[in-house]
Amino acid sequence: MSSYRIPFNKPCLTGNEFNYVSAAIKQGHASGDGPFTKKCQALLETILGTPKVLLTTSCTHALEIAALLLDLQPGDEVIVPSFTFVSTANAFALRGAKLVFADIRRDTLNMDERHVERLLTPRTRAIVPVHYAGVGCDMDTITALAASNSATVIEDDAHGLLGRYKGRLLGTIGQLATLSFHETKNLECGEGGAILVNDPALMERAEIIREKGTDRSRFFRGQVDKYTWVDLGSSYVLSDLLAAFLFAQLESRDHIQTQRRRVWSQYANDLASWAAEHGIGTPIIPAECEQPFHMFYLIMNSLAERQAFIAHLAARGILAVFHYQPLHLSPMGRRFGGKPQDCPVTEDIADRLVRLPLYSDLSPAETSEVVKAVTSFS
Repeated sequence: MSSYRIPFNKPCLTGNEFNYVSAAIKQGHASGDGPFTKKCQALLETILGTPKVLLTTSCTHALEIAALLLDLQPGDEVIVPSFTFVSTANAFALRGAKLVFADIRRDTLNMDERHVERLLTPRTRAIVPVHYAGVGCDMDTITALAASNSATVIEDDAHGLLGRYKGRLLGTIGQLATLSFHETKNLECGEGGAILVNDPALMERAEIIREKGTDRSRFFRGQVDKYTWVDLGSSYVLSDLLAAFLFAQLESRDHIQTQRRRVWSQYANDLASWAAEHGIGTPIIPAECEQPFHMFYLIMNSLAERQAFIAHLAARGILAVFHYQPLHLSPMGRRFGGKPQDCPVTEDIADRLVRLPLYSDLSPAETSEVVKAVTSFS
């Protein structure tokens, strides 16, 4: 139980989660690829208009499937932002890739496409844009850069389900994309993820990798008379109990998004003048992007100010938290050649960013309480 009156995050229930989990148990198929898994995948394919969605145990595992699909060889390079969760990098490091860390833009905090262009080499096999806070990266430039190098674009869309870039749904632009249904995400099932396979040529192999390297899915479709080990893979299939929980969330996506929009908009409106007066940064949403209201952050003037601000809110029973630390300066990042000032914007922003509580059950009164606490900080 949180000791904060207003926690940073609170998983929401939309009404049917327990009913569907109970139904999954009664149907006798609690393991993966059961009825609710198929319902979730079909609904996501309809919502996104993508040809193949495969639920996974996490976004981390979805990224690992994507890395396996690349057939990486020694010396192959994968460009990732330094300002991201470690899974974005780990998935490709596990396959032996050389990680190349890109800096972020100051406006959206997304991968800086100008830096990516300077990092491209003949050995670049993939570019992995992360749609930070659900705001789309400059996908026109990134996909063009990838095409010029015959590299694969893998969207890490952990934050951005239902967001859009120039009218296109995030996760449907690269050849592959990954989603997260971790409890901190807009739509969740505790732990879960998905891989979106937008390139038809990769669909069958993605199924095989997800099914421990076997052709089990082909067997159940009657395409082969037995199934066996045919490729590398692992156990990436989500339990149908979690898929049942997720299906209730997906069905209630409009309600959840409406509630999150309300909270985000209240922060944006009520904190605008205070932030401007004190030189505090707030989220910037480019005109070509439609965000899914995943996160509301502030960029303080210094690390010391951020730490004092977090303590100020904590004293009032409100949990605000910082976010990613620069991967290129981590012990593992330095093993890949990372060094200070490689990604100066990342190094600066990581010390000053703080995230405010944002979840669909956060009431207008509670949101106002957060605003009052924020604006009382000097």
